Amino acid sequence: MKLYKVFALIGILLMGTNAVAQNSKDRKIMADAEKAKTTLLETSPDLEGFFEKSAGYVIFPNVGKGGFIIGGASGNGVVYENGEAVGMANLKKLNIGLQAGGQAIIEVIFFETDVDLQRFKTEKFQFAAETSAVALKSGIAFEAKYKDGVAVFALPKAGLMADASVGGQKFKYTAF
Repeated sequence: MKLYKVFALIGILLMGTNAVAQNSKDRKIMADAEKAKTTLLETSPDLEGFFEKSAGYVIFPNVGKGGFIIGGASGNGVVYENGEAVGMANLKKLNIGLQAGGQAIIEVIFFETDVDLQRFKTEKFQFAAETSAVALKSGIAFEAKYKDGVAVFALPKAGLMADASVGGQKFKYTAF
C-alpha cells in the first residue's frame, strides 16, 4: 500500500510540473501577443476597428517563415473572443513553389462573426491556397475588408522573403 502511495505522489508531482511548464510557455506567448498587439496598433492605428468590432481574433506574435523552393511556417498564438483570451493556437504551413529567404512576422487573424470564430475553434479551418495577408507597413492607412468572414494582417519583424501568402496554413486550437 505504501508503494502505491509513493507512485501516486510521484505521478501527481510529475503532472504538476508538466502543467506549470506548459502554463509558463503559454504566459510567455500571451505576453508576446500583447506586445504584438501594441506594435500592430502603433504601426497601423486603423486596426483598432478590427480589434473592437470582430467576434474574435488570434495573434501569432512570432511566426517564422522560410524556404528555398520548399518552404514552411510555424508559430504559436493566443485566441481572443470578445477581447478576452480563451485559448492557444498554433499554425503550420508547408508549401512548394518559387520562394527564397526567411522572415519573422506578426500575424493577426480577425473573425467577423461568432460562426467564423467557432469554425476556427473546431479545427475545421484552414486558408485556401490563394489567400494572402495584408502586409502592414508603418504609416500606411488602408481600407481592408473581411473575405469569407476572415481578415488577415502580417507585419514583418525581421528578414526578407519573396512570399506573402498565408494560403495552406493549418491551425490547432486548445481552449484554456
